[in-house]
Amino acid sequence: MSTRRRLDSEMVRRGLVQSRSKAREAVETGRVTVDGAPTDKPSRLVDPGQAVVFSGPPARYVSRGGKKLEAALDEFDLDPTGLAVVDVGSSTGGFTDCLLQHGASTVTAIDVGRGQLHQRLRDDDRVTVHERTNVRNVDVEVLGGPFDLLVGDLSFISLRTVMADLVRLVRDGSDMVLLVKPQFEAGKAEVDRGRGVVRDPEVWTTVLEAVYGSVRLNRAAIMGGMPSPIKGADGNVEFFVNARTGVDSTRVPPLDVATLVAAVGLGTAEVSQGPH
Repeated sequence: MSTRRRLDSEMVRRGLVQSRSKAREAVETGRVTVDGAPTDKPSRLVDPGQAVVFSGPPARYVSRGGKKLEAALDEFDLDPTGLAVVDVGSSTGGFTDCLLQHGASTVTAIDVGRGQLHQRLRDDDRVTVHERTNVRNVDVEVLGGPFDLLVGDLSFISLRTVMADLVRLVRDGSDMVLLVKPQFEAGKAEVDRGRGVVRDPEVWTTVLEAVYGSVRLNRAAIMGGMPSPIKGADGNVEFFVNARTGVDSTRVPPLDVATLVAAVGLGTAEVSQGPH
């Protein structure tokens, strides 16, 4: 009887990559197929006889989160060149990598976990790493702030509960690019109904309106929004919003949530299982 192994372990065994971390990176950036079919789950079990192919050009970013943010920067016409940026919920560092490649002067990477940020980014002199750091009780000056731009991809917590903390990390008039994840914003009943996947457009609408309200309560305004071009874990639809601090929201046209929700599915949305 054949022994099934995790895909990342099997790739190392076959000599396709040098380490499981390299295997995970390859899988999560869409460069691996199993029996001819794309896969994005490093934990997938495979048989020794299955065809595992590692191909394609090297990924531009350390994770597909970089592609997500690149699309948002383009949509919102934001240029990080020369800016001091804070990446909240940095994880593997896809957002951080994107920011550096788009000219950011420095990136301060914050995450409650540890050991997740890609080694290439850890070794970059422009990156300051703050692990085991909770944005709710962090000292802005200790981080080197306030900052010129904030990007955020938070999991297992609602943006609404930390919006005030995010706003205080940046200067007035600065932009924040926030990834809104309905699976972490909606109520337990809505999330459980889809077994962790929120598919109901009405729930997306409720979530976006709640985040919009939270932004306004914290002396900021939403300047734009878009569906993420890459879906989140298990196929969850996610959204980006561009919030600007120190702006009178009554002087800015309200976010057209209905149009934003209706835009889901109009473009190509890849599925991302891994961290950003």
